Amino acid sequence: MMTKKPKVQNRSTKDDVVIAALPAACADETAAVEFMEKQRWGATPACPRCASVDVVQLKGKDGQRHANFRWFCRDCKKAKQNPQFTVRTGTVFEDSKIELRHWCFGFWRAATSKKGVSALEIHRQTGLSYKSCLFMLARIRYAMSPEPTSKLGGDVEIDETYFGGKPRYKGKNKRGTYGKQPVMALVERKGRVKTKVVADVTAKTLKAVIRETVDSSARLISDENSSYTGIGAEFAGGHHTVNHSAKEYARGDISSNTVESFFAVMKRGLNGIYHNVSRKHLHRYMAEYEFRWNHRDLEDGERTVAAIKAAQNKRLYYKDPVTS
Repeated sequence: MMTKKPKVQNRSTKDDVVIAALPAACADETAAVEFMEKQRWGATPACPRCASVDVVQLKGKDGQRHANFRWFCRDCKKAKQNPQFTVRTGTVFEDSKIELRHWCFGFWRAATSKKGVSALEIHRQTGLSYKSCLFMLARIRYAMSPEPTSKLGGDVEIDETYFGGKPRYKGKNKRGTYGKQPVMALVERKGRVKTKVVADVTAKTLKAVIRETVDSSARLISDENSSYTGIGAEFAGGHHTVNHSAKEYARGDISSNTVESFFAVMKRGLNGIYHNVSRKHLHRYMAEYEFRWNHRDLEDGERTVAAIKAAQNKRLYYKDPVTS
């Protein structure tokens, strides 16, 4: 009887190195610091304040690194600025009392869990308090928030959906949108996705998002939502629709299946992992799903490194009304 050989997953050498280093980084603080330093600086440590490479690792009399793993920048000293820094400086985990080994674990799980990871699961795995896990994951999502990029091009599928809110049906609103928060997604076929938490689904609101997000050379594809009527005249590829109410889901290459598959993953995560997300923080969760989708072609280790690198030059404060 012939037995099937197990499939061998083709992983990059770089990803193998990261995957091999992560378990130790999640268990030992020194290993975690060295792992973070390697991902942030590579083989050339640099000051996060002035970018100088004229830095030295501070050590005690015993030749071992200081307990807080500090570095010293000679150029900052000459400029009469604070010369000491750590790998935490200028990141979402700066001034955090949570050990870096737990941050490594949080980044790992958030970057590799297709539908997300809950603060309760991080709490069970690390022993941190639930509040600390919420704190950590909120900042990891902030690190994942997208930087300004070029507009979407090619074939761009557009759709909107709703999250939260009860009861599901109210009065004459048969779509069940009463009390729910609308979210818009624009997906570049075989490319990126951009999401937007919107105030409403009126033509004025949705068209403004499209103009802001999509290049004028693109071809727009959506369902029959009347809010999109007329927008095609502004784009070289025009606007094409499928009529879902008539059970039409594809006509040639005209379909919104890609954007709907993105929403499917997102909804399974929000409903099955997080259960309840407030409107105030919904945009952070959208950034998380957007990040994983846009890095879906990377291996798990590479995606984790991408999330860690995205944490640079970002800070999130408790009482900041803009970024909280």
